[in-house]
Amino acid sequence: MNELDVIKKTNNDFEYWSARELMKVLGYVEWRKFEMVIEKAKQSCAQSDHDVMGHFVGTDKMVDLGLGSKRKTKDYMLTRYACYLIAQNGDSRKTEIAKAQTYFAVQTRKQEIVEEKEKTIKRIEAREKLKETERKIESTVYKRGIKQSRDFAEFKDKHIRGLYGGIGIRTLKNKRKIPKDRALADFDSFLELKAKDFALAMTDHNIKEKNLVGKPKLNQEVYENSVATRRTLLKRGILPEELKPEKDILQTKGELKEKSDQ
Repeated sequence: MNELDVIKKTNNDFEYWSARELMKVLGYVEWRKFEMVIEKAKQSCAQSDHDVMGHFVGTDKMVDLGLGSKRKTKDYMLTRYACYLIAQNGDSRKTEIAKAQTYFAVQTRKQEIVEEKEKTIKRIEAREKLKETERKIESTVYKRGIKQSRDFAEFKDKHIRGLYGGIGIRTLKNKRKIPKDRALADFDSFLELKAKDFALAMTDHNIKEKNLVGKPKLNQEVYENSVATRRTLLKRGILPEELKPEKDILQTKGELKEKSDQ
């Protein structure tokens, strides 16, 4: 087993390496010199717009000096990415550094692939959940005053206009270069899918609780709930209409199936 695997620790699914232990495996003797490498790695982390504090977690250790005396020493809990940056900024003349660069590059890529797959699966699941909510609210409004498909199309457009600051379905499709015969949601990010699901779920609940009947009231309800959802996003600095479209979810499903079959 690789030494870097041996010193790896896990705490509540948080995988990390102790900087003090990593120092020895990478061929460093003096903490002072190794800490200089850590500082360079931190700078690289910041320049890549990653959370430095999240990847380099400062901690202190009490070291036994013998005869009952102890001394507090500085240490870090390092993520895989932090270790990768340390290896990249270490003394390239050391064979240990070269081996660590390869190890962490491979491990980091493996983790990226796992995270990409998890992200894809979550997005697909969110799309299916939204479809379920859309079917539910369609059933609800068709019993309460919306009788024709064009009326339901108007209802959906009110929902989109409320969420996207007045921009309708057709305009948003043109802006995002989405085919006319495809649903907007098939190109939504995970965040947009959850926001739409929340707004429509609230609408379905309120229509039933308030016993709303008639197209004007139903349209107003979905619009107000979508605006309320938009306000929440805006408070967190998210402008829905400026979000970039994701890959076609049908294509994503196909790619995921291909990888699963391999």
